[in-house]
Amino acid sequence: MIHTTVGNIGHFFVILSFVTALVSTIAYLLVALSQRKADSAPVEFERAERLEYAEVTSAGAGRTSIPVSSKRPRTDKKTPSGKAAVAGKAGEPRNDWRMLARWAFYVHGVAVVGIVGALFYIVSNHYFEYHYAWSYSSKALPAEYIISSFWHGQEGSFLLWIFWNAVLGVILINTNRKWEAPMMMVFALVQAFLASMILGVVFGDTLKIGSSPFLLLREAMPDAPIFATDPLFVPEDGKGMNPLLQNYWMVIHPPTLFLGFALTLVPFAYCMAGLWRNQPLEWIRPALPWTLLGAMILGVGIMMGGYWAYETLNFGGYWNWDPVENAVYVPWLIMVAALHTMLIAKRSSTGLKTAIILTIAQFILILYSTFLTRSGILGNASVHSFTDLGLSGQLLVYLFAFIILSVFLAARKWKLIPSDEQETSVYTKEFWLFIGATVLCLAGFQVIATTSIPVYNSILESFGKVSNLALPVDQIAHYNKFQIWFFAIIALLSGIGQYMWWRKVENRNWNALVTPAILTLLISAGLIAFGEVRNPVYMALLVASVFAIVANGTILLGVIRGNYRLSGGAVAHIGMALMLIGVLFSSGYSRVISLNNSGILISRSEDFTKNDNKENKENVLLWLNQSERMDQYQLTYRGQRIEARDVPGYFPRSWVQLIEGDFHGIALRDIDVNGKVYHKKGDTLALFPENIFYEVEYREPSGKIFTLYPRLQVNERMGVVLSPDISRKVGRDLYTYVATAPDPTAEDQWDKTETYSVALKDTFFLNDYVAILDDVVRTNDVDGTELGPNDAAVKAQVRVLDKNGEHILSPAFIIKDRLVGRRAETNEELGLRIQLNEIDPRTGKFTFAVNRKQRDYIVLKAFEKPLINVLWIGTFILVIGFLMATVRRYREFSKMRNKGMA
Repeated sequence: MIHTTVGNIGHFFVILSFVTALVSTIAYLLVALSQRKADSAPVEFERAERLEYAEVTSAGAGRTSIPVSSKRPRTDKKTPSGKAAVAGKAGEPRNDWRMLARWAFYVHGVAVVGIVGALFYIVSNHYFEYHYAWSYSSKALPAEYIISSFWHGQEGSFLLWIFWNAVLGVILINTNRKWEAPMMMVFALVQAFLASMILGVVFGDTLKIGSSPFLLLREAMPDAPIFATDPLFVPEDGKGMNPLLQNYWMVIHPPTLFLGFALTLVPFAYCMAGLWRNQPLEWIRPALPWTLLGAMILGVGIMMGGYWAYETLNFGGYWNWDPVENAVYVPWLIMVAALHTMLIAKRSSTGLKTAIILTIAQFILILYSTFLTRSGILGNASVHSFTDLGLSGQLLVYLFAFIILSVFLAARKWKLIPSDEQETSVYTKEFWLFIGATVLCLAGFQVIATTSIPVYNSILESFGKVSNLALPVDQIAHYNKFQIWFFAIIALLSGIGQYMWWRKVENRNWNALVTPAILTLLISAGLIAFGEVRNPVYMALLVASVFAIVANGTILLGVIRGNYRLSGGAVAHIGMALMLIGVLFSSGYSRVISLNNSGILISRSEDFTKNDNKENKENVLLWLNQSERMDQYQLTYRGQRIEARDVPGYFPRSWVQLIEGDFHGIALRDIDVNGKVYHKKGDTLALFPENIFYEVEYREPSGKIFTLYPRLQVNERMGVVLSPDISRKVGRDLYTYVATAPDPTAEDQWDKTETYSVALKDTFFLNDYVAILDDVVRTNDVDGTELGPNDAAVKAQVRVLDKNGEHILSPAFIIKDRLVGRRAETNEELGLRIQLNEIDPRTGKFTFAVNRKQRDYIVLKAFEKPLINVLWIGTFILVIGFLMATVRRYREFSKMRNKGMA
């Protein structure tokens, strides 16, 4: 049965969201046009307003306040409602266009929720007749991954972005009516562009607008032979989710990241509104708390992605300078730079002009990153980029439309920004904040300039030119070479800037920095000696980071005594410095401990032999149940494990028989964990068959044992994917992954059968092993065979010796219903299968058939990552600092708004 109704409803909501966004844009434009004269008239009032705001913020920070001009108009008479009379003067006249604009945006929000509901209904109910559900989900996925499959594809991620924009738009309509019309005009226009990305409308054979998430499979794949014979064909199951995305971070990382994307629009919209209303400074006050919140959320989203990579990918870290990572990292840097220039804009025209430029740039860079990751232009340069859905041209129109609109508006209003009466001194906080913002921009430019090489090549190719530009072979070394110095400078500036901000350096006297400098040198010397830091570049970054902690810590102690709410900046800078120290030690001094001391090549493949046999030297070979030494640990590989949906932890893969092509298995024995039986022998249980876990036992010198379960995922689309497991300690992480292992889905390849005829107590040789037939005894217990009163069975007891001990194998010989049967026994540790074929009572000889195969093994790589927890702790502190600053700035804005001055 084809469930077309829900798809038609979803597509209707898509069209409705697009139309209502356009209607809201046009209506808000008409309101904004009608308000231009009202907004631009009270020039003297606006100047006074700015001065009063400067006095309030300065006094709140404990600094010298700026006197309010005595010539400003008297606007403090109260209205009957208790608001200043000026509030009504600055308000917008009520008209039908405003009501239409608001309700159109509200309906747009309802339509977006309708799209979300329809798509989630399709995915959660496994309607695989829809291309989106079939492509990104399956019946095997648990509930949390069904949710994350919603934003697995391009259409779903666009929808997530649209949803957050709609939520923010509704909030802004109801929290700041003064700026509503021009600001929401920008919001609605962005929503119209985004809604067009999922419109899925085709005109003729060439023009396509958007890609619909409600496309039926037969519409997406019209040439598939199955639909010629069966137009109503519905697949039994979907293709499933990319194994790499089957991680709890993928449930929360994309929503967080796209909320960050959406928040970049808020300061951009305020900036456009301020320029539109001929108020190039006033927009900063309401935009500042949203910019802080956006920087915090986007930064958290980026770090969530880094932690996901750390837990899921096996490159040994959390940041690989992948082009898609860079495409999000750069807008965040520019957003933080814009934030700092906003703080100095009240007192510096240079700061104001820079704040306008950077606020525009951070949103344009988000659009540019969207083009990079979704146009397919990155090709093979990134493992994270989407394939092109035919939206490249549409993405370019989206990008250039806002570049042209914003640049044109800024250029037209540039003359409204007054020039500074005197040049900014090096002894002012404005100078140091501006220098810090400049360094952030340079850091972002270095990254985006290199990341954009595929774009340069594409442009040149479009003009018939051949480009020889290529991304760096070692991208990590290329970016680190520059970014370390940029952030060393940023760390230093964060300390000096805080002293300047709180007027600790006055009258051109730098003595206040002497004590933090001495403390920095003492602490850094200890860390350099203790951490054995020998690289001069690393020393520079470490000293700068310690200085940032000491300087900001000193400021923090002083501020807390007065008003802790003012300490957000110092806390955020301390968090940033701790992150830098965590990155320095965890990446710069990551140590491979899985050194191969056997002198034997593990593999002759290119992956292992390149770079002077690097991987052969940095991996250890572990045979099943055979202990090996690795650094200070004694390692033992205990075998393959599997995971069931309703059973905690992992259990041996040999306990179940997998049902091919299904996500279930049959229990070959009772499934018990910690003494509790979850499934009886013969039960069918739901599994996660894509995931194979390798149990690796670590024994520490103290005798303490812990176990890690590095993972291997098998997927038809992705092939074999390896993921690490991590033992987390206070001062370091032990990061372990399986570099290679036999294909767990391949059938066993047994060697040619060899036969041995032996008597009791005889010794015989099975290649590398010595075997002894100890006994042959009668038995009534044979797995899988029920013996009757007239049946008989015996088991041989064959003792096999190897260098690690002995193993008992007990093949059975059965006579049931006068038929002869044989049950072989397999030992995975030895790679042996032995079967009792014949019993000759005349000679007392027993004939065994023996087969051999490759023994089970894994090749393991392990790192120690020192002080990586300092990185995560620093991230947490950074978030707290941003949150404190956001709350403080929003309270300031709210007070001014309630006075009718924002």
